[in-house]
Amino acid sequence: MPSSLPIPRPFLKWAGGKGQLADILLQHRPARFQTYHEPFLGSGALFFRLYREGLIHHAMLSDINRELIDTYLAVRDHVCEVIRILAEYPYQRDFYYQLRDKDPATLSLPQRAARMIYLNKTGYNGLYRVNRQGKFNVPFGRHKNPKYLDEENLLAVSRALQDVQIYCATFECVLEWARPQDWVYFDPPYAPVSATASFTAYHAGGFGSEQQTQLRDLCLQLSARGVLVMVSNSDTPLVRQLYGQWPFQIETVGARRAINCQSDKRGQVNELLITNYGR
Repeated sequence: MPSSLPIPRPFLKWAGGKGQLADILLQHRPARFQTYHEPFLGSGALFFRLYREGLIHHAMLSDINRELIDTYLAVRDHVCEVIRILAEYPYQRDFYYQLRDKDPATLSLPQRAARMIYLNKTGYNGLYRVNRQGKFNVPFGRHKNPKYLDEENLLAVSRALQDVQIYCATFECVLEWARPQDWVYFDPPYAPVSATASFTAYHAGGFGSEQQTQLRDLCLQLSARGVLVMVSNSDTPLVRQLYGQWPFQIETVGARRAINCQSDKRGQVNELLITNYGR
């Protein structure tokens, strides 16, 4: 990557995004790996960090969130159109709700991406949340100068994604794609630390203890095939129980939780970093 080009950064704010933990995650990467897989894409913070460090040769990115994946595809393949549309969007409360109420299925791919980026940058606290019908329902936020049009970074992101495979798929699909010595980073919706502290509403189906167990079982299958696995999750008894066996190693890391409806609950928390390999 030529040093004169802008450095791509995550272009979406995402609850649980790993921008603040990128240095720690980078330190825990495998010494060598082939294809990089990220089945819970979100903001893609680790992918972009690996790209900036020149550590990715081939990548497959995926997520079950259709709107999220459409946004990545549009930025990869139609970034100039996405930028043009965003340049026409005013920062206004009424416009926000008009755009929020639009059915993404009625919009073109670049329009869907522009809608996603705008709502993400101008909605309350940068949340992405859907109701049981799968409709985005975050209220309008109050920002001094929301940067929903960041042309330089969007162009840089588009360049970073050019040779990347991007899919809308469940996390189980990585079992079909990953090969020995590939590296899979799982950053699932976290197991809640309390009955009211769940950030799992990225998809109408949710992500509960059953899905957490399915993810652990998938990690065991991948391990048996020689696939390198890293998992981030909350520090809870459930997660420690699920991964408290060979071949997993658990390390506690500190993270700052930036998204919470109560400002006094944003602060340092313990998270778990789980791997099936040594550094």
